[in-house]
Amino acid sequence: MNPLSQFIAMAGTQGQNSQQSPVGFMGMMILFFGIMYVMMIRPQQRKEKERKAMLAELKKGDKVLFAGGLIGSIFQINDKTATIKVSDSVRLDVARGAITAVITGDDDVNDAA
Repeated sequence: MNPLSQFIAMAGTQGQNSQQSPVGFMGMMILFFGIMYVMMIRPQQRKEKERKAMLAELKKGDKVLFAGGLIGSIFQINDKTATIKVSDSVRLDVARGAITAVITGDDDVNDAA
């Protein structure tokens, strides 16, 4: 038997035994979803928890930044809305969920966003 026909015969037998086990496939899928959870879902849950804590700690006089870029001080706050003082004569009622960050005296607006 020449080497070429021997190689062809070996290739033919390898093709017949190349089925993957379903357990290996399920293991790969579980590993994939585990990685997705750790890389994407868990950090998002942590950020949302921090955001809810920040919204719960808001108080009168805090300087805040809104999603639209507006900056103001909290004049009055309740469960769902906040009255924001933008200047001496301008007060706005806004949804509490629109607040994206609390700005402290040493924070830059770009850092808070």
